[in-house]
Amino acid sequence: MNEYLVSLLIFIILFIIVFLVDYFLINKRKLNRIKSKGLTKKGKTKKIKSISEIDYMTAKFKLDPKKLNLDKIIIGISILNAFIISIVSSIVMIMPFAIMWQLIIAFALLFGLIYALYEIYGRHLKHKEERK
Repeated sequence: MNEYLVSLLIFIILFIIVFLVDYFLINKRKLNRIKSKGLTKKGKTKKIKSISEIDYMTAKFKLDPKKLNLDKIIIGISILNAFIISIVSSIVMIMPFAIMWQLIIAFALLFGLIYALYEIYGRHLKHKEERK
């Protein structure tokens, strides 16, 4: 198979796996604990105040947390995280450089994509909030 087709296949598989893990095992659990005031199944409390990505966007874009639909936002955050991780890994795997250069490029891509995509998503949420 072509090297690019293999990378595309790895991108798709990695995207799906990272999305499912991030959504169901991380963000959905945090949201359920926030909604249930931190109570676990055994009756113990765990202090989870909020989801850090939502805190970042509400502070940066001055969003009203009470108007946000948290279920939809964590889906968007999970999609963003899965896209960032899978695109960086797919691009770095294609590059024929030494591992040191691949890591440097991966960190630059990672931080650039995190900043750019969260900026776009935050502006999108701000625009939706202003329309309502």
